[in-house]
Amino acid sequence: MTPTHATQEDDTVASLRARLAELEREAAAREDQLEQYAADLREVFKRERERASELRRSYRATVRALANAVEARDAYTGKHAQRVAAYGLRIAQAAGVEADPQIEFGFLLHDIGKLSVPDALLFKPGPLSEEERALVRRHPEVGADILHHIEFLDEAKTVVRHHHERWDGAGYPDGLTGEEIPLVARVFALADTLDALTSARPYRPAISFPDARRLIAEEAGTQFDPAVVAAYATLPDETFENIRDLLA
Repeated sequence: MTPTHATQEDDTVASLRARLAELEREAAAREDQLEQYAADLREVFKRERERASELRRSYRATVRALANAVEARDAYTGKHAQRVAAYGLRIAQAAGVEADPQIEFGFLLHDIGKLSVPDALLFKPGPLSEEERALVRRHPEVGADILHHIEFLDEAKTVVRHHHERWDGAGYPDGLTGEEIPLVARVFALADTLDALTSARPYRPAISFPDARRLIAEEAGTQFDPAVVAAYATLPDETFENIRDLLA
């Protein structure tokens, strides 16, 4: 090999090494850049998650404030919304309903339409006239209207409007039948009755959870969805007794 050839080869090797070093620097720079992008994305995700969590807390606080405003009108139903929401969530889970905060919001706000019912009717000791009963029975529609423009409660409105529908079509406000009634409203209807039966009222004492279970079972296929009654039957009475005691 002549000196000239050796020099040319050395220059080529040196050039290749320089190019390799340059590529390694570029690769390292790109890796650093990608790591920075990943770190930035993690930080953005963290901030967004924190904002979403804060927003959810705000939503929940707003819903509970609205529910408390409804219950504040009637000392005899204290914590009814909280109990029936807790009962309903357990039954919904047993019925295979996918967990969604909007379901709880709907359960808590089911009676918000009663804010439009005059105290004279809401607390009337005697039977209501046909006109008075018709006015009270409008509260599901009024409640859905109250929540109409609140976007984060879109799904909750389903429960608010339909919680007095019956499986046999004899409910209100729309007289829906069977599976025409949204499943979450069918679940709530049972939970609402369970709390009503096991809570004392001025005009009647509370009954036990086993007695309430028997009465509810008798209404499967008429007032209640048989499948929801079956799901409720898989849960022991102690589940609901513990909730009631916790929210006493």
